[in-house]
Amino acid sequence: MTTEPIDLLISARWIIPIIPEGQVFENCSVAIQGGDIVSLLPTAEALRKYAPQQHVELSNHALIPGLVNAHSHAAMTLLRGFADDYPLKTWLEQHIWPVEMRWVSDTFVQDGTELAIAEMIRSGTSCFSDMYFFPENAAKAASHAGIRSQIAFPVFDFPSPWGRGPDEYIHKGLQLRDDYKGRELTRIAFGPHAPYTLSDEPLRKIASYSEELDTCVQIHLHETAGEVSDSLKQFGMRPIQRLKELEFFSPLTQCVHMTTLDDSDIETIAAYNAQVIHCPESNLKLASGLCPVAKLLDTGINVALGTDGAASNNDLNMFGELHTAALVAKAVAGDPTVVDAHKALQLATINGARALGWADRIGSIEVGKAADLAAVELGTIESEPLYNPASQLVYTNSGSRVSHLWVNGAALMSERQLLTVNEQEILIKARQWRRKFVDNH
Repeated sequence: MTTEPIDLLISARWIIPIIPEGQVFENCSVAIQGGDIVSLLPTAEALRKYAPQQHVELSNHALIPGLVNAHSHAAMTLLRGFADDYPLKTWLEQHIWPVEMRWVSDTFVQDGTELAIAEMIRSGTSCFSDMYFFPENAAKAASHAGIRSQIAFPVFDFPSPWGRGPDEYIHKGLQLRDDYKGRELTRIAFGPHAPYTLSDEPLRKIASYSEELDTCVQIHLHETAGEVSDSLKQFGMRPIQRLKELEFFSPLTQCVHMTTLDDSDIETIAAYNAQVIHCPESNLKLASGLCPVAKLLDTGINVALGTDGAASNNDLNMFGELHTAALVAKAVAGDPTVVDAHKALQLATINGARALGWADRIGSIEVGKAADLAAVELGTIESEPLYNPASQLVYTNSGSRVSHLWVNGAALMSERQLLTVNEQEILIKARQWRRKFVDNH
């Protein structure tokens, strides 16, 4: 029997493919050629069928799709722990925005995004969405590291270090979109900051461009009860109602946070098939509110997960996020059966892929999809005894046990060693930024 040459064969003790739902395959292998998955089959059969250039054997590991961090502000990792334990409005207006106005630059974004990417790779994230200033530098850092990314360029009514107003932000963002058109790993999206930082005309314009260009839009929405009450005072309607009247929503719309929702809000999101991105740890830390995840899922709304920025989380570990999401969903619903382990993994994989419009390529271990994969060691003290691999991944804080990560079949980390970014350089730059902030604060 002749064997078929392939680039890579990954054999694992357990494989959780996400699709089909709720499945765990034992002693199976994933065959990869040209960056894509060509087969998922029992290891004994794989060894007879294929002649891989490289064979990675993971005897005590679970192999899962790479995690999708559907909302972050990557460069803000440089502000990790800078202004803790404040409510959102105080945190932004008195601490974060002043330091950003002084220090944010292309170099700040480049260095901060590199730090964030290294942290995300080490905790199993193969794809992230970013929304921040100087998105060209975030895109460059992601591209260089070989990680998959959606880069949402920011749009505000007011000036920032990156632009003078909505027209300039949109013009520069569309130029960036042209620069990255056709790239496999980097997509550019619109990032209108929030309804309270944008007037009607730019919101209408973004919705129109989004439809015309078939391009995603990510927006902070219903983040706090205060945002909703302020909108009622100013516009006589809730933010979601206002956006509905502006014809803003579509399946391309990614609504981040969504903590203060009534039935009409949920009906609107469901009617337009818009996406919800839940950031439980940031919302808890800022006491912004709780997203009714179980209710949204029951309504048929796609819910994905994001870490938000490390300035308000304070980490980018998606395993921590899906753990918290599962626990909070149970508490909010008053029902321990909602968001079980397999559902929590879906929130962080296929649901993230759907939210970013990438479900045809990532989010599950299926033939024809890109080989974006993470391996987690489950033979450690913290994981034993092991009855249910999905349970261990969700409920035992597995982020520090991620051993390998691949994007498009290329290894970004092997045996905890980062392969596409320089860890020592990143650490040196992060410490230099800290000294600047401390010396000038």
